Amino acid sequence: MKIPFLFLIVCLLTACKAKPSKANRDTSKSKIVKVLPASYKASNKVISTTADTADIDEQRDAYANYYIVVADTGLNYYLLRDKMFELNKSSNIPIDTMDRGYNKAKDLIALSDKDEDEIYAGEYYPRRYPSKTLSLEYLDTYRYNTGPKTIALVAGIYENKNSADSAFQVIDKLKTAFVFKGRVYVGCMH
Repeated sequence: MKIPFLFLIVCLLTACKAKPSKANRDTSKSKIVKVLPASYKASNKVISTTADTADIDEQRDAYANYYIVVADTGLNYYLLRDKMFELNKSSNIPIDTMDRGYNKAKDLIALSDKDEDEIYAGEYYPRRYPSKTLSLEYLDTYRYNTGPKTIALVAGIYENKNSADSAFQVIDKLKTAFVFKGRVYVGCMH
């Protein structure tokens, strides 16, 4: 019994013998191979030339460039709401809340949970078209690279720069006011 066991150990030791180092290998027979990323095939697929250009046009038409006049920004809804009422009194710019209010439980400017719009009831629905009214909106709807909860006291949305500049002159006394060009989604939201 000892002899077969010793024979097995010798076989295992010779099988586990260290392989020669890379320095001892013949490199003249080695090929240099370029390793491609796993996504190589996916990124080199041929794009069909029969793409529906109507879809592309529809997506392009779903956005509009508007000039947004902002009186102030912040994170406190109630503070900005008070400023909106003050600005309304001092400038006679009408207020349009679009039937939205502040939902404390959701920490969100939103339509009522009981709103007739089943999709947006209890949710934020942005102002998306030209308007000469005051409202509280989430700034990231109109401007990229802003915090998702930053609220803007919007003093109007205008189709051209001259109209926006004229509206800005009315609220120019506010040191926090500014105008910017925003890309606004005006496509279907349902």
